[in-house]
Amino acid sequence: MKFSVKNELLKRLFAAQGKPVSGQDIADEFGLSRTAIWKYIKELEEEGYEIGSLRKKGYYLIEIPDIVNQANIHEHLETKTYGQTIHYFKTCPTTQKIAHEEAQNGVEDGTLIISEEQTAGKGRLARPWTSNAGRGIWMSLIIRPNLAPQQAPQLTLVAAVAIVRAIEDITDIHPVIKWPNDILINNKKVTGILTELQADPDRIKAVILGMGINVNQDVTDFPEELQSIATSLKIEKGEEVDRAKLVAKILEYLEQYTSLYVEKGFAPIKLLWESYASITGKRVRANMVNETVEGVALGISAEGMLELQLADGSVRGIYSADIEVKN
Repeated sequence: MKFSVKNELLKRLFAAQGKPVSGQDIADEFGLSRTAIWKYIKELEEEGYEIGSLRKKGYYLIEIPDIVNQANIHEHLETKTYGQTIHYFKTCPTTQKIAHEEAQNGVEDGTLIISEEQTAGKGRLARPWTSNAGRGIWMSLIIRPNLAPQQAPQLTLVAAVAIVRAIEDITDIHPVIKWPNDILINNKKVTGILTELQADPDRIKAVILGMGINVNQDVTDFPEELQSIATSLKIEKGEEVDRAKLVAKILEYLEQYTSLYVEKGFAPIKLLWESYASITGKRVRANMVNETVEGVALGISAEGMLELQLADGSVRGIYSADIEVKN
């Protein structure tokens, strides 16, 4: 992990829990001048941190801004690997593109790319994803699991379970999962997941888990055409949610469930996923690239495919489709 005096200073301020941290001690420790430490403090204040000072005692933290940088996430993080390295951006076209480049450059397992805003966010099938500045969680996690390439699609389902569990823990809201990659609250979309792969024929080099989560948007933050089908955690809960805390909890569950998948196979993830499924037992239409079929959703297969029972009683496995629930 690249060392940063500013991040280390923030870490000390967090750990002090409102008590003064000596600027002189930090300056001596890192071989810097008091003026250099003061400049870092000013940079933090420009980022939104409210920092007080006491003569001859040091600096103390008064208020933390709602930003999803490394320091704020690490304040809540309880993982061994995931999110230990974070590349934070105020704005970028898309975290997914940056993550692909970083993965090819050999960054370590669990590296997180996260941005306050995306100007060209994309979902599945290259559909645009509205990524309001400072309102949601727009992030891509680079993982390098010991799995065969054909096992990578199931990681979308692993991520869905992790995000639902984290939302439950942080907000007490109970979302459901719509196969394969949508998380819904009151039949409105709150999260999308995009899983992309870098692989050799026989091994995964990297999986890029792209996650877009609507957190603190108001209804008017969504384009008019999305207001009837999209929602945010703030809209559903009635109050703002700590984004950094939610990111940390998502990473915790992602690490836990990815390890479970690698060690025990898909069966335990399948049970978890089906416990949150929104369409099991419902009649649905599956719109695929070259075909559309209708049937009753039975659940998912051991490979993560959606299983539909057709009118003739046969069971059809659906690998990739847009799913529409029929009344």
